[in-house]
Amino acid sequence: MIPLARPDITEKEKQAVLEVLDSNILSLGPKLNEFEKKMADYAGTQFAIACNSGTSGLHMIIAALGIKDGDEVITTPFSFISSSNCMLFERAKPVFVDIDEKTYNLDTTQIEEKITERTKAILPVHVFGQPANMNDIRRIALKHGLAIIEDSCEAIGAEWNGKKAGAMSNAGVFAFYPNKQMTTGEGGVVVTNNENLAKLCYSLRNQGRGIDTQWLNHVRLGYNYRMSDISCALGIAQLERIDEILAKRQRVADFYMQKLKDVDGVILPTIDQRAKMSWFVFVIRFEAWIDRNLVMQLLLERGVGCRPYFTAIHLQPFYREIFGYKEGDFPVTEHVASGTLAIPFFNNLTEEQIDNVVAEIRRAIRYASLPDSGARLKETI
Repeated sequence: MIPLARPDITEKEKQAVLEVLDSNILSLGPKLNEFEKKMADYAGTQFAIACNSGTSGLHMIIAALGIKDGDEVITTPFSFISSSNCMLFERAKPVFVDIDEKTYNLDTTQIEEKITERTKAILPVHVFGQPANMNDIRRIALKHGLAIIEDSCEAIGAEWNGKKAGAMSNAGVFAFYPNKQMTTGEGGVVVTNNENLAKLCYSLRNQGRGIDTQWLNHVRLGYNYRMSDISCALGIAQLERIDEILAKRQRVADFYMQKLKDVDGVILPTIDQRAKMSWFVFVIRFEAWIDRNLVMQLLLERGVGCRPYFTAIHLQPFYREIFGYKEGDFPVTEHVASGTLAIPFFNNLTEEQIDNVVAEIRRAIRYASLPDSGARLKETI
């Protein structure tokens, strides 16, 4: 079995976690402050607020910006669902804009036609670690007086025109689930240069406590979005290795780009020349004559981890129910989502494993191209 993802944990990380366990200070301790300081330094922002997930971070920014019932935020339907759910938590409405077929990011040429008097912000997602076109997004936001929330959960270390992801907006968020570039087990970080927004996030993540007031003095509705010192210690150790980690992932991506370039029917990632990619996952797309689901089934049967990335948010069952979305509403997103597949991708994936994955993709495409291949799948395997 070659898994889809695997964290890169060394003795350095293990020792860091054990030191916290031995200290008996497991939460709201010195490792939290240290991790936040180092994350702010890395992102190039004044403030960093650690929390228990990227989803929590996005929710806190929405709440801190005062986005509320009836407000609208422009975003993408091609993402993990939390980038839209964070608005629903505050009864605001995600307004979708279709994507660019090459980069899979927001098609910035369609943003302005979706702006109304209720629009409060634009939330671009740096899909798979490639920054969205922040030049256009910043220009449009400035013109219309809108906030920008960067979903950089998949893009730590990425850059757009030399500027780091997460630091080109009112606030950005990184996430550290085990399949991300670096991990804290579960966790996220809000980064911002806005002191008031940062103070609100500090309060919101800790049950609404006033950060300059007495213990158990709750000044607003808040949440238990804290990150433990155990997770922070793991994050510090991973962040100290971030250049090594990103280089490892670039190496694996380079192998895939070289070894898959002549596979008929496979569309490889397209990287904008203005972007510095931070590889979160490696996602290929199949041309229309290939049955993606059949290829996926064949790969899984042969022990190759894979998964569709992403399923269109607007076609998720409860989004259809709430908003009445249907097939055809965002045709580029739907076309892309029907053909994309994430294949095994992690720091220490070997060239031999990569060769095996590529060979199995070739085999699966050959089989999927045969007449009645789906009906004969079980017999063949």
